[in-house]
Amino acid sequence: MRLVVARIGRPHGVQGEVTIEVRTDSPEERFKPGSTLFKDEMHQEMLTIESVRNNNGTLLLKFKEVPDRNLAEKLKNTILYSEVDISSESSEDEFHLQQILGVEVFDSRGNKVGEVIDVVHIPGQDLLVVDHQGREVMIPFVREIVPTVDLKLRKIVLAEKEGLLDE
Repeated sequence: MRLVVARIGRPHGVQGEVTIEVRTDSPEERFKPGSTLFKDEMHQEMLTIESVRNNNGTLLLKFKEVPDRNLAEKLKNTILYSEVDISSESSEDEFHLQQILGVEVFDSRGNKVGEVIDVVHIPGQDLLVVDHQGREVMIPFVREIVPTVDLKLRKIVLAEKEGLLDE
């Protein structure tokens, strides 16, 4: 599965280096010289990392296919994807956004509550955004409230919590 790992920022210097906004928890794995990143989710247009360096807290990448600043300028705001085997990376309590989107949510009695349409990251926990009867409901993504996540069945079961789905 291809996952978003970065967004290209502005060029740095004249040799084709670009700043990147990191969007991965594993930059040391994703941004190694020789690694290949994709310029979009579906197609095969790739960039090969030639070098990586930290410049005062900003990660700079140099791609083999980008020899100068002019080409680097054209890449600004490009989203970069990496091919990731999410089954080998996820632990029992870790999920990628792409795994959770579209999963059906049920209450403890088996009644369908809705479907996950987004995940909001806030300090301390994540929130599942569930489309519940045409409105968005935010549910804390913690074991006490979400005890069951079955990705194979594409099903989440909520614990019985008073007021969880109230407006």
